[in-house]
Amino acid sequence: MLQLKNFRKAYMGHVVLQIDNFTIIPGMYWVRGSNGSGKSTLLKALAGMTAFEGDIILNERVNSKKQAVAYRSVVNFAEAEPIFPDFLTGTELIALFKAAKNAPAHQEDFYLESMKMTAYVNEPVSTYSSGMLKKLSLVLAFLGRPTCILLDEPLTTLDAESLPVLYSWITGLRQQQETIVLMSSHQTFEEGLLPTVQDIFVDHTTIRYTT
Repeated sequence: MLQLKNFRKAYMGHVVLQIDNFTIIPGMYWVRGSNGSGKSTLLKALAGMTAFEGDIILNERVNSKKQAVAYRSVVNFAEAEPIFPDFLTGTELIALFKAAKNAPAHQEDFYLESMKMTAYVNEPVSTYSSGMLKKLSLVLAFLGRPTCILLDEPLTTLDAESLPVLYSWITGLRQQQETIVLMSSHQTFEEGLLPTVQDIFVDHTTIRYTT
C-alpha cells in the first residue's frame, strides 16, 4: 500500500501537483491524464527521484524520506526516455541494480532471453538504439523483489514483438498479491493481454480512481 499525505510539488512557485490524501492498494493501475497534468511528476516522486513537500509512505511504515534506502530498495522505476552512462555496458548496469536491489542470482536471465537482448547486453549502452535502451530500463525495473513498479510510457519505442513479452512480465506479477504496478501511457494497453487494470486519473490538484 502506498499513501500520499499532504503531497505538494511546485516548480518556480507554480504548483504542478497537489494531493492531500490518497491511498493506492496492491494491483495494476493505468495512470491517466492530459499532457502536463502531472503524471510523470507523480511517478518520479513515488520513485524517490524528485523532491516534494509532504509524505509518501509504503505499507504504513516506510517513509520515502525518513527511510529512503529501504524505500528505494523495493520501489523500481523505468523512465519514459531512459538515459544511462554511455561507457557502461548493459551487463554492468544490471550488476549495479542487482546489488542495490538485493536481487536473486541470475534473475536477469529470464528477462534478457525473453526480450532477445543476450546478443548485445555486453555492449556499451552508447551503441544501443532507443528501443534497446527501453528494453534495458524495463529489465532493470523488474529486478529484485519490488513492492512497487513504476513504468512511465512503457510501450513507447518497443517493437510489436516485444509488447506481448512485457505484458507477460506484468501478468506474472499478478501472483504477487502485494505488488503495486503503476503505468503511465498515452497508448492503450491491449485488452486480454493484461490482468484487470484500474484507472487512476491525475490532473494537478485532482487524483481519483475511475471506472
